Amino acid sequence: MRIRELKLNNYRNYSGLMLAPDPGLNVFEGFNAAGKTNILEAIFLCALGRSHRTPHDAELLKEHEPFGGVSLYLETRGGTRSIRIELVEGERKKVWIDDAATSRTGELMGCLNVVMFSPEDLQLVKEGPAERRRFLDMELSQLKPAYYYHLQQYNGALKSRNLLLKENPVRYDMIELWDEQLARLGSRIVSDRTRFIGDLSALASKLHRQMSGGRESLTVRYEPSVPFTNEERLAQTLQEQLADRLERDIYRGFTSVGPHRDDLGLFLDGRDVRVYGSQGQQRTVALSLKLSEIDLIRTLRGERPVLLLDDVFSELDGQRQASLLEVVSDCQAFVTCTHLEEFAAIEKLRMQVWHVQNGTVSEV
Repeated sequence: MRIRELKLNNYRNYSGLMLAPDPGLNVFEGFNAAGKTNILEAIFLCALGRSHRTPHDAELLKEHEPFGGVSLYLETRGGTRSIRIELVEGERKKVWIDDAATSRTGELMGCLNVVMFSPEDLQLVKEGPAERRRFLDMELSQLKPAYYYHLQQYNGALKSRNLLLKENPVRYDMIELWDEQLARLGSRIVSDRTRFIGDLSALASKLHRQMSGGRESLTVRYEPSVPFTNEERLAQTLQEQLADRLERDIYRGFTSVGPHRDDLGLFLDGRDVRVYGSQGQQRTVALSLKLSEIDLIRTLRGERPVLLLDDVFSELDGQRQASLLEVVSDCQAFVTCTHLEEFAAIEKLRMQVWHVQNGTVSEV
């Protein structure tokens, strides 16, 4: 899978940009705020229908411009595809896939598979469970579009139940109806996450052992708020747990059980790296998790994803830089940096370099 052409129109600090990227490694170098990350963000937007930096589409438009957008042509094992997203001030974004308009951004899932890696991802281990759930949801939504819709429906039902918990008097009959929805949808989400982590764990463990020189063994464990047995039994257990905790939930004003409370357990040689790991170990674990997505997507989708690496090389030492580039060597990659010297220690590196300055891009 590779992007053959990318166009930006009134997007962030770009009035217009047409780019024909190299099928291998594309490096965008320039000072901070020049517009490097905006290019990666535009690709991410075409893959998942939203920015990785802001939930507000209005922020994606160039200042003082009423409309703009992003389009790209993509080469996949099934042929050439096109994605176009139109942004209009005060309106919802519009999406076209292969020149056909779609009313739901969820239809983008799986069209363009990307793996995004930024300095914030190095905090994946340190931060709270919400960051690890976001990691799970983003990758599963690309691999299994049905998961994305189940997650949307679950979050809608969760919001409705939480609003009912705050009402006085409490409408127990309405809460019971939402409990049924949450249990049914939640069991599907937990089942998909369980299978995904089973596949991911083996790949991440292998990568981590390579990057640590065989000195450490990584275990990735799914930690659902309700123990998983099978999907049918899980739905029943979830509904029972929701009923058992109802009075506590009413007192607290939120739903205390379900996949929105799940986490990932990360262990090095049996010790919780979230608590006991050094900064270097935590970064290597985060890198192992992100890089394992590449082989997982290749295995499940039959082709490698497009990689978006936003200013990560300056955060990694030479060994981790080399490990990262070895894994991504046969993928199309878009990499940002402030100085090309960040790649100087890596020998025989073939790359297309683009200089970015004040919203303009030129080949070097």
